[in-house]
Amino acid sequence: MARYTGPSCKLCRREGKKLFLKGDRCLTDKCAVARRTTAPGQHGAGRKNVKEYGLQLREKQSARRYYGVQENQFKSYYVKADKKEGVTGENLLSILETRFDNIVYRMGLAASRKEARQLVRHAHFTLNGKKADIPSIICKVGDVIAVKDGSKSSEKIKALAEQMGTAVIPQWLEADRENLSAKVVALPKREDIDFPFEEQLIVELYSK
Repeated sequence: MARYTGPSCKLCRREGKKLFLKGDRCLTDKCAVARRTTAPGQHGAGRKNVKEYGLQLREKQSARRYYGVQENQFKSYYVKADKKEGVTGENLLSILETRFDNIVYRMGLAASRKEARQLVRHAHFTLNGKKADIPSIICKVGDVIAVKDGSKSSEKIKALAEQMGTAVIPQWLEADRENLSAKVVALPKREDIDFPFEEQLIVELYSK
């Protein structure tokens, strides 16, 4: 599957908002969005008049890039969310939040979702006690995500474990900081997602 490998900060500049793709760097003065407020490219400064479709597209792209999901996969999540009971937009965000790599990030064991995906692919985590190296796994209530025993001695994991001790972990996860694990105790609700998405714009885009 093709994946974007260019500068992460360029994606934030294109959307005109911080997507926190580079972890703590996004909170410093080095953040590209804070330093250069225009979109990338020769004509970036001239992009001002955005129509309805443009707003919907930009919101979809923001969500897709925030969670690090490719277009086809994102659309499949929308189809799945639309078939579920409840509000489609909220269902979509709930599915994205319960991705395996996002939960690792929410546990505080990665500085960014990109780093979380890399750690998952390198098989540093288990799901319900079994090896799991697929970042796109959608976790369910009752699932337990934990650092693999063989990885706990890694200097990288030790450094990340210290971050977990101070991380703000969402209420839908029950964290066990001592054992470097977390259990999904509920599905994420809209109020649990702190990023200011306008998910209705995404629904309108795909509903056309």
